Amino acid sequence: MVTIRNIKTILTAPRGIDLVVVKVETSEPGLYGLGCATFTQRYEAVATAVNEYLKPLLEGRNVEDIEDIWQTAMGSSYWRNGPVLNNALSGVDEALWDIKGKMANMPVYDLFGGKCRQAAAVYRHTDGATPEEVEENVRRYMEQGYRYLRCQMGVYGGQMGKGKQRIVSPENSKPGAYYDAHQYCEGVVKLFAHLRDKLGYEIELLHDVHERLTPIQAIGLAKRLEPYQLFFLEDALPPEQIQWFQTMRAQTAVPIAMGELFNNPLEWRELVAKGLIDYIRVHLSQIGGLTPARKLAVLCEAFGVRTAWHGPGDLSPVGAAAQLHLDLASPNFGIQEFAGFSEEEQEVFPGCPEVREGYLYANGKPGLGVDIDEAKAAKYPCSYREPGWLLARTTDGTAVRP
Repeated sequence: MVTIRNIKTILTAPRGIDLVVVKVETSEPGLYGLGCATFTQRYEAVATAVNEYLKPLLEGRNVEDIEDIWQTAMGSSYWRNGPVLNNALSGVDEALWDIKGKMANMPVYDLFGGKCRQAAAVYRHTDGATPEEVEENVRRYMEQGYRYLRCQMGVYGGQMGKGKQRIVSPENSKPGAYYDAHQYCEGVVKLFAHLRDKLGYEIELLHDVHERLTPIQAIGLAKRLEPYQLFFLEDALPPEQIQWFQTMRAQTAVPIAMGELFNNPLEWRELVAKGLIDYIRVHLSQIGGLTPARKLAVLCEAFGVRTAWHGPGDLSPVGAAAQLHLDLASPNFGIQEFAGFSEEEQEVFPGCPEVREGYLYANGKPGLGVDIDEAKAAKYPCSYREPGWLLARTTDGTAVRP
């Protein structure tokens, strides 16, 4: 029996974004697995949860028992379904799938039933300060073979046009990422009108609201965007307002993607079962790793919902590979967000998936196929950075959750 000998966290920031990777070492010499546990805004809290709680709980257990380990670890804290503990568990869970693939001498997608497709279509981010700048970035990616592009003008409503929005706030208002919802909505409509006029309808365009609107504002924006045929509108509402998706679905034909902030199955269950969304957008490590994500993909398949897992820059190449293996094996795969890999990340993480003509390819190696050079990872230490764009405030200075 092969058992867990040691569990440790590796903290590294090769592209200036703090990443958490979990390494599970086994009783078999040279056999180990890697998993992504990145919660970049609270990375030290995740590392503590892994090192101080999951490590002593799981050492000596059979690495084959992935489901039992996941259930045991999830229940061991009694209170559960929070981002810190879910990410910690994800790191262990993905590492165990990596180990299982290596033991079977198979890629993880083969453990999931094999490929449904040879590669996963991805979308990239094309931000800019003006419609013309966004158009330029869209064309640049189109020349590289990408057919799906997420278009933003400024940081989630914080900046429009040439310079910041004209926002008048009370005297002595606190610093923060101020935004005006009305100006944001007007800017988004103008942006997509410009893009469709210049690019036509052969390219797929997406947009992320990032929960910056009230329900009525979000529904109004979705209806105004209908003529521009978005591939999907993402996170139009926060998890606290999911009851409004019933109204949104009845009011607009714009495809809806949701779930980036989800932690708990109760947050997505009704949306999926009632057909209120078109794409599920959860962050795999945020819900606990590959084990729950596989079950969520199957649930979504039964109700005609496609996958579009969250794939931002604060995702390690190990996490990107885990998503890709699930993408390749899921018949209801929709699209994969992809932030690309920096040269430094590819140096630290040998075996990164490769993108060609808008498709992301796994390397076919056993397990997840991605390794880590710990010496090189140590060259890029983590350092907490104030998440300025998350310190959102409305025009009168009120702090709000994005």
